[in-house]
Amino acid sequence: MLFGWDLQTLWQNANQNLCSALLQAKKLEQALEAHQNMIDNGDESTKANCLPWSTAFKRQCGDRYAHDGDTAFTARDYDEAIYLYSAAIDLGAVNDTILAKRSEALLEKMQWEDALLDAQKLIKLNPSSYIGYRLKYAALRGLKRFNEAIDAFETMHRLGTASGPEIRKLHQNYLGQLEAKKAIRMVIDDQLENAPLRLINTTDGLLCDRDMQIHAFSMSPKYSELLLSTMERAEHRTKRIKEVVEPYFHCVTLSHRWEGEEKRLDEIQDRAIYSFDPVGTFVKLQKFCKVVHDLGYHWAWMDTCCIDKRNSAELEESLNSMFVWYRHSALTIVYLSDVRESGTLEKSDWNRRGWTIQELLAPKAILFYQKDWTPYLGDHSPNHKQSAAIMRELEVATRIDQASLTNFRPSMTNAREKLEWASMRTTTRKEDIAYSLFGIFDVRLEIHYGEKVQAALGRLLQKIVAQSADITALDWVGKSSVFNSCLPADITSYEHSPYKPPHLSEDEIQTLVSSLRNVVSVDSASELYTLLSRLPRPRFADSRLHLPCMVFRVTDIRQSHARGEQSHFTYEVKAVGLHDLSITTKEKLTEFWPGRRIRPEVFLVRPWNRDLLKLPALADETQSVEDAYDPQSALPDLSGGFPGEKGTIDLDSYTQTLRLIVRLQQQFNALLLYEQQIGEYKRTASDRDIIAHVTEMQNMMDVRTLEIL
Repeated sequence: MLFGWDLQTLWQNANQNLCSALLQAKKLEQALEAHQNMIDNGDESTKANCLPWSTAFKRQCGDRYAHDGDTAFTARDYDEAIYLYSAAIDLGAVNDTILAKRSEALLEKMQWEDALLDAQKLIKLNPSSYIGYRLKYAALRGLKRFNEAIDAFETMHRLGTASGPEIRKLHQNYLGQLEAKKAIRMVIDDQLENAPLRLINTTDGLLCDRDMQIHAFSMSPKYSELLLSTMERAEHRTKRIKEVVEPYFHCVTLSHRWEGEEKRLDEIQDRAIYSFDPVGTFVKLQKFCKVVHDLGYHWAWMDTCCIDKRNSAELEESLNSMFVWYRHSALTIVYLSDVRESGTLEKSDWNRRGWTIQELLAPKAILFYQKDWTPYLGDHSPNHKQSAAIMRELEVATRIDQASLTNFRPSMTNAREKLEWASMRTTTRKEDIAYSLFGIFDVRLEIHYGEKVQAALGRLLQKIVAQSADITALDWVGKSSVFNSCLPADITSYEHSPYKPPHLSEDEIQTLVSSLRNVVSVDSASELYTLLSRLPRPRFADSRLHLPCMVFRVTDIRQSHARGEQSHFTYEVKAVGLHDLSITTKEKLTEFWPGRRIRPEVFLVRPWNRDLLKLPALADETQSVEDAYDPQSALPDLSGGFPGEKGTIDLDSYTQTLRLIVRLQQQFNALLLYEQQIGEYKRTASDRDIIAHVTEMQNMMDVRTLEIL
């Protein structure tokens, strides 16, 4: 005390007023500095007296820092906001609001660890804090600790559904973990539907079935991240799942020639392929998987070791699905072990193997590798089907046009052309020459090793004719099959292109049509059109072919004179309605002529091609003929002549029929049929096309369906 004044109280009040004035002036740092100076210089009694005021003052400063932090956060000045919120917390202004805001600012700056610490503090303050778990989930996601993030998300989701209406509405679009897993699994199953049953993991070299592939994915960070994003994002959920699943499960298939002792499934099962000594055919397997891995793919497939050939059901499924597997692979690598330099792809034996035709045509992307595992022609582009130089070489080597090489679609259309592609190829197991074509024609048939090649090829060709009504498969020369005499015994019978009549220009057609108007009456034309239009489609089942055709009765067969021993016989043949012709065959034919008749009938026939009528095509090639087309409903009734208005002749229809007659009068490839029993016939094969030529239109009126054994 001095002169009645309490100097200590005066000093305390003066310092408090200074601090308050600085705070009021928003000079927070100076105010806090003045406060700290007062505390440091005061005695214990002063400090004790100031404690309530000091606590309140720091709270006021903390509130001011928090307020300024909000302003900075709103202005997206997150560094400043973090500084101000931290200052407020240091002053004791610790509450869930400030912790949440600082955590959000830290998230914006991607300071995941610090953001996580604040979220955890917030949850400790309030274990039921929806915001706390939302921030924790976001921080863990940023740290790529996806499994922990999923747990935080599920807790957030549970708390959110119990919160206010706005948050509940937001969470209606979220998925729980089980629902998200189901959504992902559905996409995985769709992806694996067109994938091989087993694949090699290119990272660890282990052979994996589908369950193992799915397990490997579920243990990867990609899966955890996908699961999390599937749970949280309602929009475009399926699209996002596909974007992750499809690349992960994409596989690369190998096309190659089998050489020596190729490794089998039982030799590599349960052991990493990289652990084997790099000798023999292990080198090819290891190199292939390494190339696939280096290209960024997880899975590789090689036919030698990824199919359990001891399991007949699996083998049949694999052979029937192989085209689809190559088709849906991300890439097919072709290994050419006999190609060492540029320009020699054309000579590779790979071009002459049976199974490699589908391995060439099915993939959308393909890469050719030479013996030393370098890209052919040094071409490092992602798809050699886009290389004009490589496609030109393949076109020469395979006789497959470039359009089909680069954009092939499996179907039964142009069957004869596809059979010609395959005619120069060979397989170790004879039946495989037929089995390897199942995918090309988009058919599925049973696999019966041991049934012999004629049965295998016969079943395939029977399916093609029966299902598509395409009779071009009957155009061949060589030896008849025991399956059905209208089919060849061997695929090589298709090697030579079938006879095609000379192309007629439009002017030539018009000239011939004009000449026919003078000799072919409307009634005759109408009768022929009616007969042809009402012919059924070919039917082929149980090795019996019901073939609609134009029939020309043979009246004379005599062998041409030849000296010495013969392996082939040539005969001069006469038939009603045809110009005389020659037939060359390995078979010895029974000779006859007028006055020396034989009992069974002998016919030369022209298989009827309905396309000549320009009738509607099948709605669906995969339908049966009977289901797809009813000629009686598809065509007008022409029994009374061509359709016209009020009974008048439709000249356009008459002209169209004359154009048809012009084409029918061109030379054609005929079949020689011998009657076996009444109503049943067998084809006699020839070594060359039997080229027949109609003498006049009246001789084309014998139109019927014959049953051929």
